[in-house]
Amino acid sequence: MRYLSPDMDLAVVARIDERLALIGPQEAVHVPLAIESGSRAWGFPSPDSDYDCRFVYVRRKRDYLALYPKRDVIELPMTSELDINGWDLAKALRLVLKGNAVIIEWLTSPITYLETAGFRADMLALCHQVADRKRIGSHYLHLAYSMRDRVFQNSESAPLKKAFYVLRPIMAMRWLRLHQTASVAPMSFLTLCAQSELAGEEQARINDLIALKAQTSELGSGVIPVALKNLVLTEIELGEREFARLQPLPKENVEIAG
Repeated sequence: MRYLSPDMDLAVVARIDERLALIGPQEAVHVPLAIESGSRAWGFPSPDSDYDCRFVYVRRKRDYLALYPKRDVIELPMTSELDINGWDLAKALRLVLKGNAVIIEWLTSPITYLETAGFRADMLALCHQVADRKRIGSHYLHLAYSMRDRVFQNSESAPLKKAFYVLRPIMAMRWLRLHQTASVAPMSFLTLCAQSELAGEEQARINDLIALKAQTSELGSGVIPVALKNLVLTEIELGEREFARLQPLPKENVEIAG
């Protein structure tokens, strides 16, 4: 199972494939899924965006039974164009239960380097079953908090990359508010916007920013329209009402149907 977007550099993809092929024998793991994350998968890359490959891996049974467990993250040395790292499946599942949306985003990425047949569908079905939409919303709320002040401290302009890093979580929160029975939001920023009933002015200004970022370096800046600043502030306020107050996680094991 594999899907690449037309704008990807096949020479870089080949280097990603080479590195992924070495992980199994070097680390004694199986990699059932490797995808692209970051701006390329979200739908707003810059011309010089690097490649953010993320993967899930499974160790041998005896490694999970060992007295001293191995690390639950594998990180390959970063280069100027490649950022490749992955999580142990057990880590991914624990974080989903806590409300971390990262693995959900990996599972819904539109760009796939490799996939064991059925793995993504089974994992997504499990996430739909066990992910708590309130905690997922809280995850996005805190992402929005962390970027809001950095993006809007200059009233004239802001780094476009960081602007999208606050726009995307607030749109994920909005999507969850409008889809009250869902806990798994789409990864694609364009899909989030299309399914979130934006006003015409808001959608137009988002389209303008996407077009500008597509022509600007990763370090480029631009003016953030007032309509989008207001959207961010409004969605953070609404997100606080719905997602900020959470009860502690239960101590008992989570029951999984089937």
